[in-house]
Amino acid sequence: MIWNEYYECMDREKMREVQGKRLCDTVDRVYHNVPFYRKKMQTMGLEPGDIKGIDDITKLPFTTKQDLRDNYPFGLFAVPKSEVVRVHASSGTTGKPTVVGYSRKDIYTFSEVVARSLNSSGATRNDIVQIAYGYGLFTGGLGLHYGAEKIGATVIPISGGNTQKQLQLMQDFGSTVIACTPSYALYLSEAMEEAGISPETLSLKAGIFGAEPWTEEMRQNIEQSLNIKAYDIYGLSEIIGPGVANECDYQCGLHIWEDHFVPETIDTDTLQPSKKGCIGELVFTTITKEALPLLRYRTRDLTRLDDTKCECGRTAVRMEKCTGRSDDMLIIRGVNVFPSQVESVLLEIGETKPHYLLIVDREGALDTLEIWVEVDDYYFSDEIGKLEGLSNRIKHAVESVLGISIKIKLVEPKTIQRSEGKAQRIIDKRKA
Repeated sequence: MIWNEYYECMDREKMREVQGKRLCDTVDRVYHNVPFYRKKMQTMGLEPGDIKGIDDITKLPFTTKQDLRDNYPFGLFAVPKSEVVRVHASSGTTGKPTVVGYSRKDIYTFSEVVARSLNSSGATRNDIVQIAYGYGLFTGGLGLHYGAEKIGATVIPISGGNTQKQLQLMQDFGSTVIACTPSYALYLSEAMEEAGISPETLSLKAGIFGAEPWTEEMRQNIEQSLNIKAYDIYGLSEIIGPGVANECDYQCGLHIWEDHFVPETIDTDTLQPSKKGCIGELVFTTITKEALPLLRYRTRDLTRLDDTKCECGRTAVRMEKCTGRSDDMLIIRGVNVFPSQVESVLLEIGETKPHYLLIVDREGALDTLEIWVEVDDYYFSDEIGKLEGLSNRIKHAVESVLGISIKIKLVEPKTIQRSEGKAQRIIDKRKA
């Protein structure tokens, strides 16, 4: 299903024309209304008139999360505060959150792109959407809420947590779509099993999962355990929130709604555009936002772009599922390690729970990696040989993928703390 055929299926050259005009308008606005950007562009010897179309986007300066923190709280806003109708903020490890603002038009745009995302996941006005993302300063809950209302669906705004109530409402209200993090979806499936609830007795048909990287193996696990089709939604607060991109029914990449957000990928070392078809860091420029327009925002997410037409009929460029984040990447004894690599191996083996923890430490001058993996009680009640055999199989498989030696610690179910939001996969004791 296509929500906005005009833009979702627009000819590539026509889309570039639309993007070019909107980019020029955005650059002119931020130059005159945001001192931060005016100073950056002047330092580069750049004026708004130098940007004549979408091909000139690489002339523009990058923006980072640190820039938002340095201009906390409202220094990057391009409209008077009287025109800001909503403020969201992400939690900050430095004590200062990343603040984002929305004009009335921005809220309309937010609802529009989430409506497209929901529709591409098969949701319609006949569905009952249970939103288990957090409501409040986090953009997830309200973002999905407004988009679901826009398509005319019935919304259950339950927010995150309260797992037993989640299951009760799924049963009593007949929820057909669940929206939450993929790790929480797995937690829900565990809770259903413990409560003796068969997924076949529910009305759930689809799940819209985002806010953290997840693998194809985890998708298969979720689809089987919940008896649904699992779709990936992508977004980040700084760009607008959830709904920047979403998978369609073919699940062969996430369509980016590029009449609002212009994507690029860059080499993280050179900051130059990635070669076509190569993985790079995802960069976005917003071209319709009023309150907080951003130029070439570095997301730190790693992916590759595909501008070929999808079988669904959309021409909107697709991004691969993110392989991870450049700032989540661990460097252990000179080797790049992503949690998603470990997750893929564990789910392929299939004899473990989909819950794991990477513990990085340093012994003398040498980095160490220990991976905690949950397994069924069966292994702890049986002879020790089976436990050792499974541990050795996991160790060999993970070492083959990572290329470094590791330690495996098999732990009983529920040993690793569950999350009702984003799962914590790494404890890096080197930073302690």
